[in-house]
Amino acid sequence: MKILFITYTRIGDAVLSTGILSHLVEQNPGARVTVACGPAAAPLFGPMPGVERVMVMRKQKRAGHWLRLWKDCVGQWWDLIVDLRGSAMAYILPALRRRVLRGDNGEHRVVRLGRLLDLDPPPAPRLWTATAHDELAQSLIADGPPVLAIGPTANWRGKEWRAGNFIELIARLTAAEGILPGARVAIFGGPGERSAAKAVIDSIPAGQRVDLVGRIDLPTVTACLRRCALYVGNDSGLMHMAAASGIPTLGLFGPSRTEHYAPWGENGAFVQTTVPFNDIFGEDSSLFDHRATDTLMDSLSVDMAEKAAHDLWTRVRGTGT
Repeated sequence: MKILFITYTRIGDAVLSTGILSHLVEQNPGARVTVACGPAAAPLFGPMPGVERVMVMRKQKRAGHWLRLWKDCVGQWWDLIVDLRGSAMAYILPALRRRVLRGDNGEHRVVRLGRLLDLDPPPAPRLWTATAHDELAQSLIADGPPVLAIGPTANWRGKEWRAGNFIELIARLTAAEGILPGARVAIFGGPGERSAAKAVIDSIPAGQRVDLVGRIDLPTVTACLRRCALYVGNDSGLMHMAAASGIPTLGLFGPSRTEHYAPWGENGAFVQTTVPFNDIFGEDSSLFDHRATDTLMDSLSVDMAEKAAHDLWTRVRGTGT
């Protein structure tokens, strides 16, 4: 069986789509899967069993990336095409079955994706690693005291909690009376995000700090996250990776919808700004420019985040996870 799976460009959205992809592979033993996605998300799918090819769709003028995908796929027969981008590709390629995601019913993205394959409950996102990734992660985060994972960056400034808040929260959570006394602190971030994370990185004493910002690929990020005790970070692809890795994950939310993008799974939780989403952009949202804004997260206090982390930690420990 040959499956073409067209998924997203952004890491977070691609992570959320891995649940239905994993379901398809498990339900069709021996299936040969081609994944088409953006360059940022592509490394997520390399270690997945059943994936024989990852086709990187680099945006081109006049939708040239779609034409390139068509040229690469038109000469093959597909038993199933799953298109999460709502394009016409599934209808202009030869295929036995097609599933195309369209519209938005307001549900969490994982639920919405599950409905595309008539799955209720929907399969949870899932990430994969190879032995080399696990071994590298063990060398980067050796056995020892527990590790608090921090994701201080996001794909735009408005979603980023201030560095000073992260620094204060880290101090509280790792203090003698905190939930992770004496914990090491692993800072995660992608290529090009080092300047945004620098203040948080520099605040952690060298003997306590694990600086991973922009230094490892996505499967190694997954392997490193699995070695952490708790993740706290902005709404981002890293947050979704942490949740998919199975560790307790607290997402910090402001100008994005929790009903769509809250960390998925029993070990996920979120805390959000006191200014509601519908008011956060001001009276005339049409004038909002995400490229020029400062953080929109200031009504989320350190006290609120600390309490949410404590509540999540208590709940997860109570379930024996």
